[in-house]
Amino acid sequence: LIFLTRIWSLQVANGSAYAHISENNRLKHILIFADRGIIEDRNGILLAWNDPIEGKDSPRRAYIQKDGFAHLLGYTTAPQKDTSGYYYEENFIPHEGVEEEFTSLLSGKNGLKIIETDALGKIVSESLLNPPKPGEELKLSIDADLQGALYQAIKNLAEKVDFQGGAGAIMDIHTGEILALTSYPEYSPQILSDGSNREAISAYMKSMRTPFLNRGVNAFIPGSVIKPYLALGALTEGIISPEKKILSTGSIAVPNPYFPGKESVFTDWKAHGEVDMRRAIAVSSNVYFYEIGGGYKDQKGLGITRIEKYMRLFGFGEKTGIDLGGEKEGVVPSPQWKRETFQGEEWRLGDTYNTAIGQYGVQVSPIQLLRATASIANNGILLTPTVKKLFEAPLIREKDRVPISPSYFQIIREGMREGVLDGTARALNTSLVKVGAKTGTAELGVTKQKVNSWVSGFFPYDNPRYAFVILMEKGQRKNLFGSPLVMLEVFEYMAKQKPFMLK
Repeated sequence: LIFLTRIWSLQVANGSAYAHISENNRLKHILIFADRGIIEDRNGILLAWNDPIEGKDSPRRAYIQKDGFAHLLGYTTAPQKDTSGYYYEENFIPHEGVEEEFTSLLSGKNGLKIIETDALGKIVSESLLNPPKPGEELKLSIDADLQGALYQAIKNLAEKVDFQGGAGAIMDIHTGEILALTSYPEYSPQILSDGSNREAISAYMKSMRTPFLNRGVNAFIPGSVIKPYLALGALTEGIISPEKKILSTGSIAVPNPYFPGKESVFTDWKAHGEVDMRRAIAVSSNVYFYEIGGGYKDQKGLGITRIEKYMRLFGFGEKTGIDLGGEKEGVVPSPQWKRETFQGEEWRLGDTYNTAIGQYGVQVSPIQLLRATASIANNGILLTPTVKKLFEAPLIREKDRVPISPSYFQIIREGMREGVLDGTARALNTSLVKVGAKTGTAELGVTKQKVNSWVSGFFPYDNPRYAFVILMEKGQRKNLFGSPLVMLEVFEYMAKQKPFMLK
């Protein structure tokens, strides 16, 4: 009676349910992973692709074996299984770079197949339920060979004179296309994607040089590279003519409001004598920019409100919109910023002076400076930088135009050219190409024994096509080798391998 009752339960009362369970035990649904879209440079060089591996359901994501691409590309990790062998992730997980930014384009759509097995687990038949759809190809504006050369030049200088890190970028000033964007030091996308070399990954995590930091889109103290933008503000506001000369004896002194009878002294890096605007840009006179920034005696200054206005007009203090993650806004100091940052402290004239030379609280990213430099070269068009190859000219809107006279931009370009011929950027005075450039040395910390070395500029000077920026981070103050040497090495590479870029 018991057996009959059990048979009735299995076959009649719950027969359909058990039949369904039996069928599912016989039929297995297998995920077919879609190939992730390949990534290539502007010339068709593969930067990321898929390698099938025998015995694995998903292909291995492979990356170009050349230095300089980690922060640009990012990396992916493969879908993961649980302890029972079932996938709890059904897609590659992107991390940083274009792998993350363009993951919806690259991902594709997984497929599904059904496998029928017998009672012993042997496969009887297979059928494709849904075919996988591969991800789309992504073509970048990057020139892979130029990218590698830029990274190597930054690495060479950092290792030669002990900079903690560096970053560099080159952009088309008419389209916003990025031809190179790299950050040193970096990690290996392949090692992180494979995840098998635990020793190397641990070394990345412990490194004091922060290889996971993308310096190209992070913000740093800029120093004198911001002086051209103050000069443009001063010209537009009519507080000085480009021909008026200001005397730099090596410093200026103003009364100290907290200590009557004492003076606060603001130094230049050397005594320059009388300098007009072009010469002040060329030799990077602090005194000149103290005076047009904060005012001194009979020379009117912009004041902090208008300094902030013109800094923001050129895109500082906000994201550029580049199609990469992790971008920082940077800082443009203001009285409100100081009150919020330093517990209600009021703004002082000395703060204006120091802001005018790119010190105090100013922070900009290399990509912001690159964009602003391009606008000097193209008469005031602020382009959105892009690492994705453009197949048509970008639409220039009225809000993308900086409302400053083209004649003023020409004055700044002439000052930057003089800086290369006989100023702080003369390391770039080469027969290979005519360049306009502005350098900056930003003092760091209380002791000021460490500095950031910057240079930004454009070329060819007579018919500009490209803008560039180089940052070398935290080097010794006494070091005489700075960022212009990186760009000089890149120009030498271009002359041999890409001479068309210098014409």
